[in-house]
Amino acid sequence: MADINFYFDPICPFAWMTSKWVRIVQAQRDYTVDWRFISLRQINAHLDYDSHFPPEYEAQHTNGLRLLRVASAVREKHGRETIGSLYEAFGARIHEVGTPIPVPELTVAALTEAGLPVALADFLDDTSRDAEIRAESDEALSLTGKDVGTPIVHFEPPDGVAFFGPVISRLPDETQAAELWDHVVGLARFPGFAELKRSLREQPQLPSFGVTTDEAGRTEDWHAGSRRLKK
Repeated sequence: MADINFYFDPICPFAWMTSKWVRIVQAQRDYTVDWRFISLRQINAHLDYDSHFPPEYEAQHTNGLRLLRVASAVREKHGRETIGSLYEAFGARIHEVGTPIPVPELTVAALTEAGLPVALADFLDDTSRDAEIRAESDEALSLTGKDVGTPIVHFEPPDGVAFFGPVISRLPDETQAAELWDHVVGLARFPGFAELKRSLREQPQLPSFGVTTDEAGRTEDWHAGSRRLKK
C-alpha cells in the first residue's frame, strides 16, 4: 500500500501544482504515491454548466475525463506504477505551455514520453471506462465530503488523514516543501479541523495562465475557483 493516494484530474491546474509539490516531498521523505483518478466532469455532472461555469469549462472538464479514460486503460494494461509518469507527461503539455495542444496530439506525445504504446490514445472516447473513473471519484469524495474539487490527498491510507488540496499558486522550494507538508498534515490530523481558506490569491504560476517569471506575485480575487477549475 502506498504512503499517499493522490486523486487527480489532469486538466486541473491546482491539482497539477499540488502534484509537483508532492513529488518534491515524495523524494525527500521516500514516500510511495499511488496516482488515482477523480473527474471534475463527473463530480460536476449534477450542475448546469451554462449557469455555473464560463463557456469553455464544459469542454475542458470533458477533456479531463477523456484523458482519464486513457489513464484507466494504461493502468489496466501496464500497471499502476505507470500512472505517475503519464500524469507528469500530461501535465507538462497542459499546464507548462502557453498555447493549448489538441487533446489527441497531446495524448500521443504524452504516451510516447511515458514509454507507452501510442495506440492507447484510442481510449479517449471509450465511455466503458467511465464507471471505473466514477467509482474512484466517489471513493475520493467519501474521504473528504462532496463540497470539494481536485486534488484530494489521502496520507497513510486506509486509516490516515485525507484532505482537499491544499490549493497553492506557486511551487515551494525544497526547504519550504517539507515544512508545508508537515503543517498541512498536522492540521488534518486534528479531528476537529475542517477548513482554512482565503479567497485573495495569486494567479497560478504556470505558463498555461500566461504568467511569466516577472509576473510572479500578481494577485486576483478568485473566490471559490479552486474547487471547480474556475479561472
